[in-house]
Amino acid sequence: MDFSDSPQDEEFRARLKEWLAKALPTLPPKPPPDDWPARRAYDLGWQRMLYDAGWAQVHWDASPTERLIFLEETEKAGAPYVGANFVGLLHAGPTIAAEGTPAQRARWLPPILRGEEVWCQGFSEPDAGSDLAALRTRAWRDGDHYVVSGSKIWTSHAEVADWCELLVRTDAEAPRHRGITWLAMPMDAPGVTVRPLRTLAGSAEFAEVFLDEVRVPVAHRVGEENDGWRVTMVTLSFERGTAFVGEVVACRRVLVELAREARRNGRWDDPGVPRRLGRLNAEFRALWRLTQWNVSEAEASGGVPGVGSSVFKLRYSHMRQELYDTAADVLGDGALDLDRPWVLDRLSSLSYTIAAGTSQIQRNIVGERILGLPKGR
Repeated sequence: MDFSDSPQDEEFRARLKEWLAKALPTLPPKPPPDDWPARRAYDLGWQRMLYDAGWAQVHWDASPTERLIFLEETEKAGAPYVGANFVGLLHAGPTIAAEGTPAQRARWLPPILRGEEVWCQGFSEPDAGSDLAALRTRAWRDGDHYVVSGSKIWTSHAEVADWCELLVRTDAEAPRHRGITWLAMPMDAPGVTVRPLRTLAGSAEFAEVFLDEVRVPVAHRVGEENDGWRVTMVTLSFERGTAFVGEVVACRRVLVELAREARRNGRWDDPGVPRRLGRLNAEFRALWRLTQWNVSEAEASGGVPGVGSSVFKLRYSHMRQELYDTAADVLGDGALDLDRPWVLDRLSSLSYTIAAGTSQIQRNIVGERILGLPKGR
């Protein structure tokens, strides 16, 4: 398979790099990492810049290859990450684009692209994280509304979100995977309570969300009632397929910086350090090729990533942890200093084998859907 740029791709990449070189110096200073209202404003401001310059549509109106180029070049240039726009741009938005009605696409997609509304993800629950099909948040019909009660946890950016992609159980008698519905819930609806959670790294980008008879219009249902599991698989394919593209590029840059630091502080003289960095470089190069392959597959299947995204997610999660374990070895005693580069990233990396589907879940998907192995009892 030829992964080289076509002439059209080369022209697209050149235009993007030229625009980034002009736009990035005009950005204001980044806000403190724990000031989420300021971070929301900063992230939405960047998204508006992309929109005004004609780049925001790349997320949904361009080919998967162009999206890959966009994510690669913005990361290389040091452009702001999607930040508070993460769920809207990379999860909910693509799902609505693929599964929503024309009215839903017209209502929700333009505000995401213009940097006007933030989304959060209401999937996991205290007793239904890895086993997502065990969720118990209930929704029952009352005229043209669903009435929702229950709780969610690890809800990304809930404290600054306008909307939530919400999974609810609408048929308690149906098999676990068949009684789930995907709703778009306004976060300012009566009965919604948000309680931020502080992570090991000291940040608070997650929250618990409590729902007490929250009324959500039936018109906000994406897909059919009780067909939410299938819609969710579309969401998760995007989350595991292309949402980590920028991070792979960032990890490859960290490898270069680690090599420089090891040469500076003498750790390069330990034969194990350059050996580990060389192997990690090969791993991340392979992950980049796998990403390109997954994107090519998505182009052939209408733009939705396939089960190859689980192969990527599984390997990437473990390689990211190994990368920052290696960073700790390079830093030596400095690995205990939270103000040093890569230390907070190491703490954050611990979550990657859990977030977006645990490694155990990814192995099940690979075994059953790619290798054709029988399901476990």
